[in-house]
Amino acid sequence: MDNRLQNIVEHFDEIKIGVDEPFQFHCTQCGKCCVNREDILLNPKDLYNLAKELNLSPEEVINRYGESYIGDSSRIPIVRLKPQGSIKRCPLLKDRRCSVHKSKPTVCAMFPVGRCLKIDGADCSSDKIQECQVEYILNDPGCGDGKETHTVRKWFEAFGIPLEDDFFKRWHQTVLEIGTVIRKAEKIYGESLLNKIWTLIYVLLYLSYNTAEDFLPQYISNAEKAVWIIGMMPLQ
Repeated sequence: MDNRLQNIVEHFDEIKIGVDEPFQFHCTQCGKCCVNREDILLNPKDLYNLAKELNLSPEEVINRYGESYIGDSSRIPIVRLKPQGSIKRCPLLKDRRCSVHKSKPTVCAMFPVGRCLKIDGADCSSDKIQECQVEYILNDPGCGDGKETHTVRKWFEAFGIPLEDDFFKRWHQTVLEIGTVIRKAEKIYGESLLNKIWTLIYVLLYLSYNTAEDFLPQYISNAEKAVWIIGMMPLQ
């Protein structure tokens, strides 16, 4: 666990915020939240939105602006925006402004708010994800000022992010289901076969989208295919 996540875990109760609880923040467009960033991860919906905004395919977006790797804990392919230069700036930052403001990645649109799923007890099985409560945290932005008052509800509405976000829970469920199988497969199979499995998952979850069609039905179909295929793997 990196230092940022460790800090969130240790101080969660202090930084937790309700959906209608006011907070003060005003973006001054200084660009500070877009530099020294190596953690702008793209989920499939983010990638779809960027591809549509830039008139590119999801694969072209990754080739131009991102990179992929296998997550240390999730054990599934992860896509992130590739930081540029010594200041590690976001590759979509132009003249200190986001060049894809209307379609910016979810983590950027939510900033300085974050969200997570509350899992009660030790039961974190994938079939329980849909029952989990979404909780919100307010990060120290380290930029901007406090001249405006917002709530999480209004902040999310401004960027078209639903509080009842079906994709958010579905994505976490997919990650958990696939990651559980992959961790078992890593104990049995060699590197060559694992790379083929990861490539298949990567293509299905991130690349196989037509931006002229709605995202969610395509994602549901792709995720079901990925889960079904790896579920057929012998693990004994």
